[in-house]
Amino acid sequence: MSDTVDKSSGYSETPEEKEFELRAQVGSLWTGGRLAIGMYTFLLASEAFAYFYLRSSNNGQLWRPDHVTAPTAYGWAIYSLEVLTALLLVFGQMRLRKGEVLDWQVAGWTALGAVLLALFLQIWECTQLPFYPGANGYASTFIGWTVISIMTLLFGAYWIETVLARSIRMHKETGSKFAELTMEPSAQLFRANIASMTYFWGFVAVSGLLFFAMFYLL
Repeated sequence: MSDTVDKSSGYSETPEEKEFELRAQVGSLWTGGRLAIGMYTFLLASEAFAYFYLRSSNNGQLWRPDHVTAPTAYGWAIYSLEVLTALLLVFGQMRLRKGEVLDWQVAGWTALGAVLLALFLQIWECTQLPFYPGANGYASTFIGWTVISIMTLLFGAYWIETVLARSIRMHKETGSKFAELTMEPSAQLFRANIASMTYFWGFVAVSGLLFFAMFYLL
């Protein structure tokens, strides 16, 4: 038995095993992106429940005295930037699939800039509110939504930035301008990550419409 151990060349994966491992990693990125959306949905559901519960009960007519509203211009600007981000990422992914790496990079960096601008406006809006955080039911739920929005924008910006940084690193490692398009495992995982990120931002844009209507239009 000792001879067998001494003469063993170690463990080596077969091509089938490597392919299986790669599919598992791609699948984990797909699943992780959907799980992130699922957890985010529960967070949004709790905010929506608080909003509609307080609005329907309206104890002491203190839900929304004088129909006070957060600055609508900021709401339009922030939501428009979120939609722009989602559209840019969808466009970039479509161009990447057609082999246009530069178009994807430009779309990605522009989307990152849009997210950071939306984040700045979301934080700045808090200094322009015509009410205190606990002034009434509307004010309380709006502050809750603001916190969720800031967290979403921070997370989304970080995700975009890491994908863009990975793209730059792949170029440096391979010396190729089209490293993202190869069938290398790292490139396949990279494209799967982009797909999950784009899907998440699409969900942010769609769900954001509901909360934009709740807090700025209704």
